[in-house]
Amino acid sequence: MPHPTLLQCFHWYTPEGGQLWPEVQDRARWLGEKGITLVWLPPATKGSTGGYSVGYDVYDLFDLGEFDQKGSVATKYGDKAALLAAIDALREQGIGTLMDTVLNHRMGADEKEPVRVNRVNPANREEIDDEVIEAEAWTRFTFPGRGGQYSTFVWDYHCFSGIDHIENPDENTIFKIVNDYTEAGWSDQVDDELGNFDYLMGANVDFRNDAVREELKFWARWVLEQTGCAGFRLDAVKHIPAWFYQEWLAHIQDHAGRPLFVVAEYWGFEVDKLQGWIAQTDGRSMLFDAPLQNNFHHASRQGAEYDLRHIFSGTLVEADPLHAVTLVANHDTQPLQALEAPVDPWFKPLAYALILLREQGVPCVFYPDLFGAQYRDSGADGEEYDIEMPVVAVLETLLEARQQFAHGSQTDYFDHANCIAFSRSGTDSLPGCVVVLSNGDDGEKTIALGEAHAHSRWRDLLGHWPEEISCDDQGSGQFRCPAGSLSVWVRT
Repeated sequence: MPHPTLLQCFHWYTPEGGQLWPEVQDRARWLGEKGITLVWLPPATKGSTGGYSVGYDVYDLFDLGEFDQKGSVATKYGDKAALLAAIDALREQGIGTLMDTVLNHRMGADEKEPVRVNRVNPANREEIDDEVIEAEAWTRFTFPGRGGQYSTFVWDYHCFSGIDHIENPDENTIFKIVNDYTEAGWSDQVDDELGNFDYLMGANVDFRNDAVREELKFWARWVLEQTGCAGFRLDAVKHIPAWFYQEWLAHIQDHAGRPLFVVAEYWGFEVDKLQGWIAQTDGRSMLFDAPLQNNFHHASRQGAEYDLRHIFSGTLVEADPLHAVTLVANHDTQPLQALEAPVDPWFKPLAYALILLREQGVPCVFYPDLFGAQYRDSGADGEEYDIEMPVVAVLETLLEARQQFAHGSQTDYFDHANCIAFSRSGTDSLPGCVVVLSNGDDGEKTIALGEAHAHSRWRDLLGHWPEEISCDDQGSGQFRCPAGSLSVWVRT
């Protein structure tokens, strides 16, 4: 069986016009050949800006590009038929699909309705003003374009705990909605940033409403049946009560009748909080290793001043490898995005080797690193920037190496600040490898592989080091790599 390997098959600036779903279908066979086993697709549901929406401004969960809503039938990525064709093409190659799931908020409501709200201090959401304001808010979702197909549920202000815009009077800030569920304030078991991080944006879903929870369970059953997906990527879970996901994940796992792969985005760098969320949800979901991505970012910026011995310090894959999805970049960390923390191009090959060729964690590859990307957008300073994200030249080879050579037990040689290495022993039927990485001068490590490798000869799979290496009669060899680079050594 191939090692599990995840591809995030989009980025924030993926071109619009329904191009992505056909592209996924066309690439399915190639992805299977490279060892991709799971593909994470962007939100397939209709967003508030229809065919222009990246998908995180979710409007209608039951519209997968099937209904004329918000100015288009198709989403930015294509219509429902093209989505299902892409999923089927992946399945034929043994590749499962993860559906990006955005449950925290709704945007683009169909109607205003009278509401009563309290102002909230955005810098400390626990500070809620006592004054009750009579106003109107866009909190009623009737989905007229869908006409009740699949679900007749109507969302209104009873389904939401907060909003960021009211009318009559017109005002923009964070407001807590007054309803049967919000007397106690915001939900518990969310991140404590800004006092309480329940509220994120738009009409904030209140999971304390029993009808809301049942509707979201129903939607999960529906999307599993409609798409046959292999699992879910869960968006922004630090803003959603952990007790809800404990209940929701148990429900969908039981309903599916087969193992589902679920990975959640809890973007924070305190590994104890990540482990706390995993415990609160009974370990039913993996988490992206945000601390590791942050380490990669800093290592790439600091160069030889970064101590590579600590590249895994404070990470989820170090603390709980069975629940860690490791990554180098994603759509939020790419240049000009909200959590911008790019890994500089020189270090990306090293970072990918550290997630693809090791035992621990399930690695996630980012679309632009495999296929490239170009886009133009404004930065935080208001200036326009042309961004080019080139293909990581060795990434295709590293993917192949993951399937062909990343086998057997792992031994680490993290004994020098600027040069580290690890070996994979191989198995009785599958070969191993030796990986050497340097963020400074040419690197060298003495690796004792044992008598089974006596007088063996090794070559750098990446072609970075031109000469072959020979082991002595005890199976020890001097394995090298070029300055600021890496070598992946395999037996000739």
